[in-house]
Amino acid sequence: MSPIALLFLVLGLGLIGWLTARVRATRFRAGSTVRFSSLPSHHGWYVALWTAIPPLVFLVVWSMTAPALVTDAVLATPAAIQLPPPGFDRASILSEARSLAEGRSFGAFHGLARTLAPSYAAAQSRYDWIATAAALLLAFAGGAFAFTRVKPGFGARTQVERVVMLMLLGASLIAILTTVGIVASLLYESARFFSVVPITDFLFGTHWSPQVIDARDPGASLGAVPLFWGTFFIGAVIAMIVAIPFGLMSAIYLTQYAAPNTRKWMKPILEVLAGVPTVVYGYFAALTVAPAVRDLAVSVGISWASSESALAAGLVMGIMIIPFVSSMADDSIAAVPSSMRDGSLAMGATSSETIRRVLLPAALPGVVGGVLLAVSRAIGETMIVVMAASGVATLTLNPFASTTTVTKQIVDLLTGEAEFDSPKTLAAFALGLTLFVVTLLLNIVALRVVKRYREAYE
Repeated sequence: MSPIALLFLVLGLGLIGWLTARVRATRFRAGSTVRFSSLPSHHGWYVALWTAIPPLVFLVVWSMTAPALVTDAVLATPAAIQLPPPGFDRASILSEARSLAEGRSFGAFHGLARTLAPSYAAAQSRYDWIATAAALLLAFAGGAFAFTRVKPGFGARTQVERVVMLMLLGASLIAILTTVGIVASLLYESARFFSVVPITDFLFGTHWSPQVIDARDPGASLGAVPLFWGTFFIGAVIAMIVAIPFGLMSAIYLTQYAAPNTRKWMKPILEVLAGVPTVVYGYFAALTVAPAVRDLAVSVGISWASSESALAAGLVMGIMIIPFVSSMADDSIAAVPSSMRDGSLAMGATSSETIRRVLLPAALPGVVGGVLLAVSRAIGETMIVVMAASGVATLTLNPFASTTTVTKQIVDLLTGEAEFDSPKTLAAFALGLTLFVVTLLLNIVALRVVKRYREAYE
């Protein structure tokens, strides 16, 4: 039986367990005046969990061990005697045989793969049936055990809540361990890079040319200052010049001037921008904005303007993060006590003066926090700069010139057939670690600013 069909079968058995246990619990509660500690649904969930969780755990473990068991079974067949020793295309032959057996390919480069494919299909079928029988046995055994405990005095609610708590704890641990694993891998690979390239050459060098690296002095070609400047110039200067005014003005309009019906429609429409995939913004930047920016530059006499300019990428990135700035500014302005606004108006100030001299200063910490979060989002953006920015690392203040970013270079360094022992490839991890540290610091500062703001007005 296929894994998907087996999964639905196990979930179906869990549903049956839930229904039968609920019916049984409803029957012994009928006509009774005793106060029970658990509802019928709690008993149903208790049986359903015991029916579904053990086979699902078994299937997860089985999915990790079954491929090795199938391969060992194939290697034990007489046809496997013709296989070459390990390291001589053996893995590729076995992979082709597995693809043929599973129907994922219809041809093979090695003739021996066609010979082994029937053995793979037979072994896979045998172990699939073993997994099916074991999973169903666990489901029936767990469900029967749980069903016998469905009694008037059984605390099913406590048991179900305990299982749910363990599941939530497991989900939290997965998130934490994933973050720890990411940081550990970045630190390990970055340490390998800095053992070859001095950290001062990387952080303060002004020449970036990973395609041409001198083996005697690799740090001379891996100075990341142009990348840091390009990232700051596109994400924190050009993008913020677009995002801050439009985001702040839209927040002011929606909170102070817009009618309730207008706000009800305009705010969701504005926030739709945050849900657009970044690859769509990348296409928009590469196909529409970049040619328009280049034509604009040519029309004003800048004939050497690039179609992969910092201005094109920065403009689209600024449009993308308008909802971040607008949402934070909207919440901050709306959280200012209405008494401050009413008092300003009562003193004779106009609406614009009240906004400029009362509401914005009071909401400034929240607005600043939103801007910092938007900056961290902008400097970590990948798809827009990959599709619209250049790969040339330059130190320039000209928005029409070509420039690149850290994320663009990470993609370039890890694309293609890369050797993970070379300084060129390891530089991607050093860039990732630097970007991680910068965005982490920005998020910490932004959250502290927002927290102080909330303490003042909540």
